[in-house]
Amino acid sequence: MPYVIADDLPDAPAGQRFRALLERPQILRMPGAHLGIAALLAKRAGFEALYMSGAAMSAGMGLPDLGMITVDDVAWHIRQVARASGLPALVDGDTGYGEALNVMHMVRSFEEAGAGAVHLEDQLLPKKCGHLNDKKLADARDMAAKVAAARKARRHLYLIARTDAAASEGMDGAVARAKLYLEAGADAIFPEALTNAEMFREFARRMPGVKLLANMTEFGRTPFFTAEEFEAMGYAMVIWPVSHLRVAARSMEELYGAINRDGGTQSMLSRMQTRAELYDTIGYHDYESLDSTLVRTVVPQGMPDQKQ
Repeated sequence: MPYVIADDLPDAPAGQRFRALLERPQILRMPGAHLGIAALLAKRAGFEALYMSGAAMSAGMGLPDLGMITVDDVAWHIRQVARASGLPALVDGDTGYGEALNVMHMVRSFEEAGAGAVHLEDQLLPKKCGHLNDKKLADARDMAAKVAAARKARRHLYLIARTDAAASEGMDGAVARAKLYLEAGADAIFPEALTNAEMFREFARRMPGVKLLANMTEFGRTPFFTAEEFEAMGYAMVIWPVSHLRVAARSMEELYGAINRDGGTQSMLSRMQTRAELYDTIGYHDYESLDSTLVRTVVPQGMPDQKQ
């Protein structure tokens, strides 16, 4: 039964539940899920937390990942994921949508929408995917001020600082920035676009006792590693940010091509979720049953007595 109508709605804030998952010894695995149906499918597969990628949300809106979407756009996605699944989600906060006050507004908006965690990055606008070239970095002190603002604004939200410095400032620069962001109030660090296993191991060695996030995106600068391999390298969390969108987009592309080619969907039926399977995923009959218990028609038996 979907969380939105279940009796066992989470009592603890999403941020507290996210933090509790990180207190366990095993790595926290978070697949990308920026839509309610994706969140339900990921939950059914056994995941306990989700990741919401700015790139996936942007692409889903037909836009490039250049910092073009707004706090309200992202909050709309957060609300549907939180309501559909009840799982705590780590949300991509990009550069914070402005300076310190904007970051505080973002944190409050995301937390109120149901997010469990957020990460901020130290790029300048227009920001780029972390695995592209020619990224422009913010001054480390300016980024630290944003982290401090986020820390001040949050109630329970888990705060992760992302640094894109490894590509332009090397490991020393990335580590120095990470330490500054921790001093400013970050709970964890996300070193983006490391390019080999030794870089991942070295960063972890130089950040003892710090919770670290690894990004396993496809077609980027990071080689393929499994969750277990990241865990062995010293990482507490791993995300697959856009994998679900890549698979879905390719499937839609093939579907439209088949309809145009064949005049119908007959060649694609075996690849579709059936109506019954879709209804089961979204809890259609649970909602229908709940509606019948709540909405009862009362038929008037006659005119009320008229008082003189």
